[in-house]
Amino acid sequence: MATPVKHNTKIDPVHGSAPTPLIAIASVIVSMALIAIGNGLMFAYIPVRLGVEGFDPTWAGLIVTGLSAGGLAGCILTGPLVRRVGHARAFMVLSALIALSNAAIGAGPHPVLWIGARALYGFAICGLFIVAQSWLNDAVANAIRGRVMAFFYVAYVAGLGVGYATLALVDIKTADAPLIGIAFTALSILPVGMTRLAQPPAPQAASVALGRAWRISPVGVAGMLAVGGLSMSISGFAPIHATAKGYSQADVALLLSVMPLGTLILQLPFGWISDRTDRRYVLIGASALAAVAGMFALGFDGGALPALLVIYVLWDGASESIYSLSSAHAADRAGKDDMVALSSSLLFAWSLAGFVVPGIVTALSAAFGTQAFIYVAVVIACAFCLFVLLRVFTTQAATETGSFAPMTAQAPLPVELAYAPDETVGRTKD
Repeated sequence: MATPVKHNTKIDPVHGSAPTPLIAIASVIVSMALIAIGNGLMFAYIPVRLGVEGFDPTWAGLIVTGLSAGGLAGCILTGPLVRRVGHARAFMVLSALIALSNAAIGAGPHPVLWIGARALYGFAICGLFIVAQSWLNDAVANAIRGRVMAFFYVAYVAGLGVGYATLALVDIKTADAPLIGIAFTALSILPVGMTRLAQPPAPQAASVALGRAWRISPVGVAGMLAVGGLSMSISGFAPIHATAKGYSQADVALLLSVMPLGTLILQLPFGWISDRTDRRYVLIGASALAAVAGMFALGFDGGALPALLVIYVLWDGASESIYSLSSAHAADRAGKDDMVALSSSLLFAWSLAGFVVPGIVTALSAAFGTQAFIYVAVVIACAFCLFVLLRVFTTQAATETGSFAPMTAQAPLPVELAYAPDETVGRTKD
């Protein structure tokens, strides 16, 4: 994979190159925010609709697993697509696949069809993130990249929240939700289709080297494995479990719509602290908070909705924070020549866990009930916390750290285009 070339269209106030119009950069961010609205609605709609129709919750779990499998394929196959048609056309192709997936959902509650449809969605959404983030990384200079990407993540998370909340407004027994999802996906194509943002050069093939990534940062790779399982467990199975417990459509919509607040609330203080100390200490705190919140989720399971809202906000926020903290921690230890392979490997680790863990949760749910995802999430958080503690006691901290950038596991790292820092800083490995 090639290191992105700096074009004279980038925003670069330091070196005085011609700026990329903000409206052009905003086109990609707006498109992804519009897609997020439809995506959030479909995440909430599918388990509730299956519950209303009387299907066993295992089907909803299999649908989450199918989505994750599609995402894993997207990590591998998006690169060849972009090399063939470019970023803009790839974005439109992948958006069309999401619209097709929603159309299949709108055909009615056919679980086997829905598994295939969500696998297609998983492939497309992973590909869209690779395209969008790669495009933005190439378009902006290092001086403002962190701010642009932070705004990108916030916009996407906000869109998900809006989509989740929209569930309360639709008739669950009709195809209204899939139609709304299709409409927002179609709208998302317009800003990118009309953008004047220059396309990056075609990326070369990405290499996944987990062994090399592990040697650079064991904690970074372990963090991606942990958060891949945590994110897909909590975001994927919380609506399934809430529906099975008898919460209303409006309650499920409210629960899902407030969960992203945890990501926005916790990441900034976690990031501020991590820039001033060993990031591993903050990772220990985040994973411990995720474990404790999961235990509270068990204790209050099926209880009053206001208490669950607070618990799930903290639980989801702490779990999602592991993603950005692990990414920053790994980058602290990577040299300039390591960045591309590291980015590819971290995304692969995240996707692999996001595929394997939902399958485990689905199998356990069939045997022990839908609350199995809570136990799995607590075990993952505790195991990661203990692993990081062990690393703290056996290895030294990095001598220098970079700047923290807020991220969410709902918006995966770009595998096809990893930017290199302006300067290579000496690192120590954890």
